[in-house]
Amino acid sequence: MITWERLRIFAAVARLGSVGAAAEALHITGPAVSQQLRKLEKEARCRLIERDGRGIRLTSAGQLLAASAQSMVATLADAERDLANLHGLVAGPLRIGCVASALRALLPQVLHRLTERHPRLEPSLRDGEAVDMIPMLQQRRLDAVVTESWTHRPAHMPSGVRTTRLLHEDAQLAVPQGHPLADRESVALSELRGELWTSCPEGSDAHEGLRQLLRAHEVEANVRYCVSDYATQLHLVAAGLAVTLVPRMVRSSAPPGVRFLPCRPTVSRSVLVATAADAETPGVRAFMTELIGVVRQAEPSDPEHLRRDPTPPDPTPPDPGAPAGDTSAPDAPALDAPAPDTSAPDAATGPGPGG
Repeated sequence: MITWERLRIFAAVARLGSVGAAAEALHITGPAVSQQLRKLEKEARCRLIERDGRGIRLTSAGQLLAASAQSMVATLADAERDLANLHGLVAGPLRIGCVASALRALLPQVLHRLTERHPRLEPSLRDGEAVDMIPMLQQRRLDAVVTESWTHRPAHMPSGVRTTRLLHEDAQLAVPQGHPLADRESVALSELRGELWTSCPEGSDAHEGLRQLLRAHEVEANVRYCVSDYATQLHLVAAGLAVTLVPRMVRSSAPPGVRFLPCRPTVSRSVLVATAADAETPGVRAFMTELIGVVRQAEPSDPEHLRRDPTPPDPTPPDPGAPAGDTSAPDAPALDAPAPDTSAPDAATGPGPGG
């Protein structure tokens, strides 16, 4: 007879693609995973996994069983979620994805509050790009994703995904001190021909959005340095190697030697939380409450990106029964106005939140 525990382990191996990754996700050892797989093959009376170089691949029988195993895991997760909703219990795993530019500024404080107020909750965190994390949300591999939507490249969410806007902020051009544009009050995007750029990796929303934005102003971006971390991008700018476009949230991670210039026209983005419309557990709602609370409590100078409307966001998470879509409406904070100070933070303050 095939046992549930071995099916659960096999589903993790099939989903993650390796014994090591499955062992880490399940908090057991690699040899224990391998042992359970061997026993499962005896129970199934066929080979399920084959070696493929340094990795593994599923046999035809393995692919067939993996589909059923993953469906069973999802069904059990749905049942656990339904029971948690029934009892209002804030406990168990909470899997969070976050774009890097918002992670450092928002998530540490949110996670601290969550674990302090809900000790039975088990939050985990990964960073990445929305293009990878939104499918994971749909597949129930993540419970919430903090992502972004640029005005020139709006995020399009699939059916069944609800978004709540946390904040809206402008982005500015970062140039090294001594750059011909460094003493300007602002810069037109059409003036940026011939610049070398650093940006997020090719294929990311930020990278493709930058190219799309500049092409609209008849500028072709020459992106020479592709790195995910905005803080690293700003160090490349300080070294005189490139310019970059960064949201205000990451400005305080800039080293000395970087100048920030408002763009004409204004470039801006919203930071959103995406959740599955039919899978909002008490844990997800607790996360939303703490996240919105952190945004509301942030002052304009700490960090300086959180400039807000007089009307704060409603801290009550959206009704799980409401239709999926953008739930920010008029209550989300707007951060469009350009900042009067366009210089990099004083080196004495040290690095702050950033990408």
